[in-house]
Amino acid sequence: MTAYDDLADRLEAVVADLDERSFDLLREAVREGRGRPADDKRLMQARRAIDKAIHLLRDDRGSSARDDD
Repeated sequence: MTAYDDLADRLEAVVADLDERSFDLLREAVREGRGRPADDKRLMQARRAIDKAIHLLRDDRGSSARDDD
């Protein structure tokens, strides 16, 4: 467990919200016979960035190296 797990947990909730909005966009596009919406790509880029942040916050291996600086 790291000192930033609470932040990572909150970011995971944001990821869930992004997924929900993305699925809504895709469902609407399918219903209307359109292709993948441009906003879906943007949401997925944001999701990947947040996933990276979650990984960094949960990874305690690098914390002691940074503390020595």
